[in-house]
Amino acid sequence: MKGINIRSEIKPLKKVMLHRPGKELLSLTPDRLKELLFDDIPYLKAAQQEHDTFAQILRDNGCQIVYLEDLMTEALDLHPEAVDEFIDQWLKEGNIRTSKWRDRLHEYLWGNYQGKELVLKTMEGITLAEMGDVHAYSLEDRITMPDDMIVPPMPNLYFTRDPFASIGTGVSLSKMHYQTRRRETIYAEYIFRYHPDFRDVKHYYDRTMHASIEGGDILNLTESVLAIGISERTSPDAIETVSRNIFQDPDSKIRTILAFRIPEKRAFMHLDTVFTAVDVNKYTVHPQILGPLEIYEITQDDAPGDLRIRQVDGTLKEILETYTGMDRVELIPCGGGDLIAAAREQWSDGSNTLCIAPGRIVTYSRNAITNRVLRENGLEVIEMPSAELSRGRGGPRCMSMPLWRED
Repeated sequence: MKGINIRSEIKPLKKVMLHRPGKELLSLTPDRLKELLFDDIPYLKAAQQEHDTFAQILRDNGCQIVYLEDLMTEALDLHPEAVDEFIDQWLKEGNIRTSKWRDRLHEYLWGNYQGKELVLKTMEGITLAEMGDVHAYSLEDRITMPDDMIVPPMPNLYFTRDPFASIGTGVSLSKMHYQTRRRETIYAEYIFRYHPDFRDVKHYYDRTMHASIEGGDILNLTESVLAIGISERTSPDAIETVSRNIFQDPDSKIRTILAFRIPEKRAFMHLDTVFTAVDVNKYTVHPQILGPLEIYEITQDDAPGDLRIRQVDGTLKEILETYTGMDRVELIPCGGGDLIAAAREQWSDGSNTLCIAPGRIVTYSRNAITNRVLRENGLEVIEMPSAELSRGRGGPRCMSMPLWRED
């Protein structure tokens, strides 16, 4: 299972990348929640226990777990010459611009952390108090509180779905929409550059490109059809660039890309928060997208590099039946279609399920109504605890980056 092989959302999941929540969550404070894209503060110990349960569920179902922090550590261990470059890049993208601070922080990291400890420390961030007596540096330093972050943490890292997306045998390396999340993709950059299991994977998009795109908006509907959400965090420009690069890849089997326009608001964050595949012909959806949808078909034009784009008519059900080749598609509404239950359980990602085999899905236990309805529709629902993890606003799909599914 070297490289990436993801041509479906439902085929048996064999290898997946996770990130176990770490000390980066301890830097969340009420005053910084909005900046760091959280609505509440998770209790770290309980969040880790919940995440370990999630990982064990995947292992028990025949899935190999690899961790983001371990892959990054292995990449740097194999290429020690890249450590300096990584630290410098992390500081630059952490907005450390002055040479005095850049040199001091570089020396601090290099002298106190190696290997996995270094990787975890960069995820955690650095406070002024850690650096000792630095108040003589500047006026700004003198008025800064000791517990202020010099380099901010990355608390959203346990949502591994967003920094990149597996597409067939290639990858889209995200340009994250919000500044606070953009450094998360540094780790993926080094893994895909240096790790022997991933350095030969083709890139359909790179983090240095101008338009934003995030992994939660990308769904592999079939071997030949890809869905991408036009959302708060993924722009039409990025979708066009990804489409061109996919169509120009002779090894890609994708022939059609469907661009779904969804509301640009926090409750609808990504396409996978309102719509996920749970079986060969079944999908869980938020009721608010069951009306008329704005959907565009993107295909390769006759001229190389050009795209043919047209709006397609029909309901979500009709469009999925047409493009997935199914005679009948079932849409299972979050909250059973009850608007109050749907709004409440959508907030805790009732539609954000992770399919680990056809008809077998992992969900949050707190979404009781949605889980009951899914079972009534013939699905095997494996519930995981979620009191703390759900505070970050992402479900089992958001917390997992599939690397390999059986063909």
